[in-house]
Amino acid sequence: MNDLYLWIKAGHVVSVIAWMAALLYLPRLFVYHASLPADASTRSQSETFKVMERRLLRAIMTPAMIATWILGLILVWQSGFYAAGWMQAKFALVVAMSGVHGWLARMVKDFAADRNTRGHRFYRVLNEVPTLGMIVVVILVIVKPSFI
Repeated sequence: MNDLYLWIKAGHVVSVIAWMAALLYLPRLFVYHASLPADASTRSQSETFKVMERRLLRAIMTPAMIATWILGLILVWQSGFYAAGWMQAKFALVVAMSGVHGWLARMVKDFAADRNTRGHRFYRVLNEVPTLGMIVVVILVIVKPSFI
């Protein structure tokens, strides 16, 4: 295994950690944001949440997702694992998590425009979706089950 491969792998792991942290934190911000009463007394708090949500999405979450994809595709190409069943399952989960990312980005826009219609309980449940995906991906990568 060459040094470049290891550097790419390290970068991939770092970008995955950053992406997952953001995927877990953004719905938590939505929980707090959706819990605010819709009156003038909480306007300042709502505006603060809007800034936090937008910056998390643009400065951390999206760049980390892009890096995860680019570095991951390089790794799968270099390693030859693209034909393995576990890698194809992982790929499907990463595609699904990218879809969740896009859905959360849409929610950031809805909150920014004061169009949120969901309550804090919805976002509490939504917060668990990336966690479940992450658990399955880690198991696939570490165990590499042969039955898949």
